[in-house]
Amino acid sequence: MTQPPLLPEAIRVPEGRQLVLIAHASGVQIYSRSDSHGQPAWQLKAPEATLFDEQGRAIGIHFAGPTWRFDNGSQVVAQVVARAPSPDARAIPWLLLTVTHHSGNDMFSRFTDIQRIHTAGGQPPAGEAVRGSDKQPLEYRSSYEADYYFYAASR
Repeated sequence: MTQPPLLPEAIRVPEGRQLVLIAHASGVQIYSRSDSHGQPAWQLKAPEATLFDEQGRAIGIHFAGPTWRFDNGSQVVAQVVARAPSPDARAIPWLLLTVTHHSGNDMFSRFTDIQRIHTAGGQPPAGEAVRGSDKQPLEYRSSYEADYYFYAASR
């Protein structure tokens, strides 16, 4: 397994963590449009992506929560604790997440932290580029890719 890359300080994992899994995600970031103080604004609704291992095999999915569910039925839920801008201004930010819930009793149950890095795409449209009818909530699906690094406490 490759070593974790040198990352911005804001999204570095705490000391005493070891890299356990790298998964590449390919899918969409789903946004819904709402009005904030009379101005339309895009809010992230959920990701929807397939996860691939380092050999390119599908190993699971990523969806709202944020949640990562693996093909063996194990599941991890996390919350964002820090952000860093992507080096690509057109891409969604890089993240550090802390795991808040596990299901399953395998290596996935050891996960403590997750980084989202190497992002491409995934931004909402600028301004009011897309309009919907008043009767139907407007959604925008923005293609994205990212690498997710999963960490566990060192033994």
